[in-house]
Amino acid sequence: MTALGYALFDTAIGHCGIAWGEHGVTGVRLPDGAPATTRARLRADFPGAVESVPPDEIQAAIDEITALLRGERRDLLGIVLDYQGVPDFNRRVYEIARNIPPGRTLTYGDIAHRLGMPGSAQAVGQALGHNPFPIVVPCHRVLAAGRRMGGFSARGGVETKRQMLIIEGADVQPTLF
Repeated sequence: MTALGYALFDTAIGHCGIAWGEHGVTGVRLPDGAPATTRARLRADFPGAVESVPPDEIQAAIDEITALLRGERRDLLGIVLDYQGVPDFNRRVYEIARNIPPGRTLTYGDIAHRLGMPGSAQAVGQALGHNPFPIVVPCHRVLAAGRRMGGFSARGGVETKRQMLIIEGADVQPTLF
């Protein structure tokens, strides 16, 4: 995917980043600890992209993302994603994940079943681990078997995932077993 521009924006969980091209959003970054780190990772992921003022449709996406992370009910389905270069299997996984409403969750196995590929939960997890659009493709809403948190590749790992789910109103109370 080729990005033309990128921008950082502040949210309730820290500074996120977004990159865009001619065909929509090409990437989203969760906070990397410091704005300078997020900026550096966007530049590395999208060489040639220039930090700039987002065009109107990207600013609207930023506004929707920040509202969701403030706890407002937003589904982000109106945000256009550029899937160019994304493998077909991953795209199918992302499309299912995008339709998980805020405050709700599915498991990797649930998505595998919806794909008509029972037994492919691990492949689903790998696809979500390569998600270039976190938040917009809400991989944080996908849990491991037994509704356990499972992994999360963003900075802060499972605690970031838990925080995002709590903001959205999901029932993610810790269990003893």
